[in-house]
Amino acid sequence: QASMSRKGNCYDNAPMESFWGSLKNELIHHQHYPTRADAQAAIQEYIESFYNRQRRHSRLGYIPPALFADNFYQQSQAA
Repeated sequence: QASMSRKGNCYDNAPMESFWGSLKNELIHHQHYPTRADAQAAIQEYIESFYNRQRRHSRLGYIPPALFADNFYQQSQAA
């Protein structure tokens, strides 16, 4: 279900705005893409290879999301 807040509440959209800012600063503004397909492939590669697997996220204790998820599932299996 979509998350919707009252008008003027910017905090509801803050995580996605942060992601788009990171994507633009770290990838989009540094390259020129000849086709839309090239841009789409680069963005998918960025998200799957770098953003989720290597880039450290302050909200997750400065570890990548994939490692955070692995740790979470291991802890839930041990409990």
